Amino acid sequence: MFTVLTQMAALIACGVGWRALRPLGLDADPMRRALTGLVYVLLLPALVLKVLWVAPLSSESVRIAVLAATGVLLGLASAWTWFRRVHTPQAAAGAMILAAGFPNVTYLGLPVLQQSLGDWASRVAIQYDLFACTPLLLSLGVVIARHHGHHDGREPLLHALLTVPPLWAAAAAVALSALHVPLPVALHGLLEMLSQGVVPLMLVALGMGLRWDSWHPGMLPQLLPVMLVQLLLTPALIWALSGLMALDSDLRRAVVLEAAMPTMVLGIVLTDRYGLDSGLYAAAVTLSTALSMLTLPLWFGWLG
Repeated sequence: MFTVLTQMAALIACGVGWRALRPLGLDADPMRRALTGLVYVLLLPALVLKVLWVAPLSSESVRIAVLAATGVLLGLASAWTWFRRVHTPQAAAGAMILAAGFPNVTYLGLPVLQQSLGDWASRVAIQYDLFACTPLLLSLGVVIARHHGHHDGREPLLHALLTVPPLWAAAAAVALSALHVPLPVALHGLLEMLSQGVVPLMLVALGMGLRWDSWHPGMLPQLLPVMLVQLLLTPALIWALSGLMALDSDLRRAVVLEAAMPTMVLGIVLTDRYGLDSGLYAAAVTLSTALSMLTLPLWFGWLG
């Protein structure tokens, strides 16, 4: 795990360095949007199609989705309760609730599982995200953002779900798998070629999105509860529940590591759109990502 995280940290550092150095005069933010757009629209759907087409749905998939949804809901409920109790301003509370509830299970979780557990774990990361986290983000997450911020009410929630390319790829892959349609060799080669760019580009883009200038010590009272929920409380709950569900040791390790991921980068889109405290959310992403480099090896080692 240490070697894997070191390699990933090097790619993330490339993104951080790009933000600082601006090679060729190219700013990090437009470069990050271009990279994430490429991954989101083309490369990640190719990976999803390749993995889920040959991984038929089973009770394992249902258990992964249930655990993922439970982890998200626990994080949201815990943060909602805490920040209401301490009377946090609406814009900050909304940002912190989202930060505590939604882990970075694709942009960091996918490469961590793939590199540390093997290619088989890619399907766990994809199912964890697309069968629970992303649908909840684009439904319940939007409701929370609207409640704590503002909105114009023009876009239905269903529209947000229907415009996610990886979800369309997942639906197609599940249908093809259920119909026992074989994956053509030539198409497999194309999907393999496209999917190989997902991990490095996601990690570099993640580094470009980290903003060390977005936080200051005065934010710590609001950030620390999020760190505790995201990096410790949620994975502990998933560890307990996965034991009750009698998951085998490899799958249990995979879902707990997914639950232990830092704050989801994509949530910044909701904080910007609905007028939440985007600077505070960006600080949560940055700090939780840095701390996860310490907590993920601890979870990995503890899980054996």
